Amino acid sequence: MELQSWQVLGDRGGLMARQVGQRSSRGSCGKQMLIRYSLAMLVVVTLGFRSTLWSQSMRKLPLRSKVESVQPMTGIVLWSSNSHADAMPIQLEFSYLRYRDVVDQQGEYDWSPVDQLLDQIASRGHQAILRWHDTYVGQPTGVPEVIRRLDGYQETSGISEGKKTRFPDWSFPPWRALVLDFFTRFAERYDRDPRLAFVQVGFGLWAEYHIYDGPMELGKTFPDRAFQETFAKHLSKVFQVTPWMISVDAAGDHTPFGSTPELAKLPFGLFDDSFNHRRHREENEPNWDLLGRERWKIAPTGGEFSFFERRDQVEALAPQGPHGTPFAEQARRFHISFLIGDDQPRFRKLEVIRAASLLCGYRFRIVQLLAGPNRMEVTIRNEGIAPIYYDAFAAVGGIRSEKSLKGLLPGESITCSIPAMGEASTFSIECDRLVEGQQIQFDADLR
Repeated sequence: MELQSWQVLGDRGGLMARQVGQRSSRGSCGKQMLIRYSLAMLVVVTLGFRSTLWSQSMRKLPLRSKVESVQPMTGIVLWSSNSHADAMPIQLEFSYLRYRDVVDQQGEYDWSPVDQLLDQIASRGHQAILRWHDTYVGQPTGVPEVIRRLDGYQETSGISEGKKTRFPDWSFPPWRALVLDFFTRFAERYDRDPRLAFVQVGFGLWAEYHIYDGPMELGKTFPDRAFQETFAKHLSKVFQVTPWMISVDAAGDHTPFGSTPELAKLPFGLFDDSFNHRRHREENEPNWDLLGRERWKIAPTGGEFSFFERRDQVEALAPQGPHGTPFAEQARRFHISFLIGDDQPRFRKLEVIRAASLLCGYRFRIVQLLAGPNRMEVTIRNEGIAPIYYDAFAAVGGIRSEKSLKGLLPGESITCSIPAMGEASTFSIECDRLVEGQQIQFDADLR
């Protein structure tokens, strides 16, 4: 006799049953399978009923909001010494620092100059981008005196960019050791400091991984490839939260980055200090490609408007840019979070700088906001050109979701559940990596 029985299957939507043909000489098998089927259908009906009740109990909430200010950790950047820093629509300020600013003649570390700088920047409601350098055109090195006085240390002096410039002695082991120790201590103190947004590091002129003009000698005026590799790996260990960045000029054959696949796995970002110059596509873009064009997905990308020609600065934010490529297009192609444009207040009005800044980095939109008996659900989409690189959370009345918006890529959405009751007016996006006065805004037009 042929009986019809039912087999219970599992799938992503829950339980379901399907009919299968089976032969048996006894009816007990068929009865057992019918019982299993009945139980399965009961589960399906119960789950469906609960789902219906839940969907009926959730209600859409209206929410109106618009991103009007430059978002934290994004936009056009001014130097901290710029007199316009307090009045311009910016969120970031940049500063160079030397190792000798912190390490005194006895080898003791005094971080007060760094704290004073960070406090000044934070007092304006901004965060800092710091770049530590050892070589600056026309100046003494950034090497602390405690190293320079040691027997065996021999610096080099040469003409660079038309100015007498001094270069560190990278053959000297105590100097290399101090650099590693310095960043260990720096990260211990500032890795979780909200006053600090990003850190830029490197060697050579302006820490940009090059000596275009002057005595370039690996292992002497510039660290050899082995130490460069050690340095990069060290930074990836000591910085657990703060993103660190290197120049796109690190793609040159005087560094290990192009020939050491292991280094490509490190979470460093990129900065380009000749952004959007006349030959950017031919000269700079290959460096981006070599170091990882998709690196922006895990670490910030930024840089500075070029100084090759005067028009590079004057027309940086002109409608067609200095050489036919608008800033908006170039920023989108490289997923820029920020660009140093210290001269821009001389050439462009405040609103132009604000508009350009709003094109950078992340931009969140609330797609849907639902309220239920004991929780709220919010769906958020990133409509910017880059992710946010710190944890940020949807929150209602100060109660945060467990999911973070960190790493949410452009065009992607995330739905967050918040165990709270409240109206749309209590909704916010919270981030512990902000200073007083900063706020992550969002777009919303929910009715």
